[in-house]
Amino acid sequence: MNASGSSGSLVCVGLGMTLGSHISPLSRSHIEQSDVVFAGLSDCIVEMWLARMHPDVRSLQPFYQEGKSRMQTYRQMVDAILAEVRAGKKVCGVFYGHPGVFAWAPHKSIEIARSEGYPAHMEPGISAEDCLYADLGIDPGTYGCQHFEAGQLLFYKRRIDPSAYLVLWQVGLAGDKSLTRFSTGAAYRQVLVDVLARDYPLEHEVIIYRAATLPIQQVRIEKVALGALPQADIGMADTVVIPPYLALQPDMDIRARLAALDQAEAQVSAPDMEPDNLRSGVEIA
Repeated sequence: MNASGSSGSLVCVGLGMTLGSHISPLSRSHIEQSDVVFAGLSDCIVEMWLARMHPDVRSLQPFYQEGKSRMQTYRQMVDAILAEVRAGKKVCGVFYGHPGVFAWAPHKSIEIARSEGYPAHMEPGISAEDCLYADLGIDPGTYGCQHFEAGQLLFYKRRIDPSAYLVLWQVGLAGDKSLTRFSTGAAYRQVLVDVLARDYPLEHEVIIYRAATLPIQQVRIEKVALGALPQADIGMADTVVIPPYLALQPDMDIRARLAALDQAEAQVSAPDMEPDNLRSGVEIA
């Protein structure tokens, strides 16, 4: 489709995780200046809050149904969004957290809109990952941080570094390939634990984390042994964080190579002779 001459456009923005406190001024401006707003948010309270910013807010939640493939739901969301873009409207897709994190529909909507010649872009938002670092006091630069979707960790052979943090997303859906369920169960989490037990002892302490989406909510920070994870109460919004188990191992060969480079650099930058004032006996004040 050639969108030349059409005024349609698309921007997908993030509200952040906690209602009212994470939205950026730029995202608010996009919402207020759009013709149509589509909302993929965490609950109806957040949708009601968003509706105070714009008279035409359309919820994407009705596309979800028990037993219906989430991929079908996501494609219907994309179709609804693009229909308004193609009609020449300025469309704003509003999503909780970051619109590009664990969010297929925003990425696909932007991809298709651009392929059809419409201006389309994404504005970042505060994600659950950002909240996790703040709430748990984790600096990913200290030991490193690995992130895996729990199901992907089960379906594929992935390499885990137990000397770094391991963050597992959507553990409540671990093992589901149907995309029709909103939770699996203890037996599926036991398979996940069996995979993790290749690198961690069952006694190793892990953290079940959930960010607050409303100001009145408390952050969930629950510590359990890895072996107890199958019996824990874990929903779609919960994340499992596994702290480092092993100490960082020095790579002595690489350190020796770097030390040799440092020495070579020092020799190149060293002066070939003493400064004139030192050879003449003049002291520097």
